Amino acid sequence: MRYDLVIFDNDGVLVDSEPISNTILSGYLSELGHPTTYDESLRDYMGAAVHRVHDLIQERTGQRLPDDFDATLHARIFAAFEQELTPVTGAAEVLGELVAHGVPYCVASSGSHERIRVGHRATGIDEWFEEEWIFSSEDVGRGKPAPDLFLLAAERMGVAPERCVVVEDSQLGVEAAQAAGMDVYGFTAMTPAERLAGANGFFSKLVELPELLA
Repeated sequence: MRYDLVIFDNDGVLVDSEPISNTILSGYLSELGHPTTYDESLRDYMGAAVHRVHDLIQERTGQRLPDDFDATLHARIFAAFEQELTPVTGAAEVLGELVAHGVPYCVASSGSHERIRVGHRATGIDEWFEEEWIFSSEDVGRGKPAPDLFLLAAERMGVAPERCVVVEDSQLGVEAAQAAGMDVYGFTAMTPAERLAGANGFFSKLVELPELLA
């Protein structure tokens, strides 16, 4: 393979969490008096850290979300993860192929460390990740589309940015990878290719990824 490090987004790429989390997020915002459809939640918040929800609601309405918003949202999402979450089809196979080829990989997610770990445990892919291979927007001052998270992952993994490739399913993630000087491949299972403008290539099934990286 022609890269020295594969950096995976987590939600929607390794674990099939976006339908669950955006259903819950849109419902909770609507419950709080900020009517939001599922599609609007995907459009505005997919791939972003939770602070983006606070920022957009305040920008659009002049109102602040409740102080316990994050805790309540995460509690609802984590409970649903335990009951409903599944890995993205092909996740274990792709990770196994990277291991077989000796290619390092890691996760760099807008989600919190707790969210990443809950999702990995619920889907059984936790066995594929050492603790030091997991990076969260909590680790940096600015989340995607800023490049900070991907640059941190590359630094900690000991690989130059230009030798890294990012696997993303959100426009914010694609922009962050580009800003970090990394190649990026867009996963189109949920997001149309036209919304991942700037990616080096596209694929719709995770098992297609190794061939793209070869």
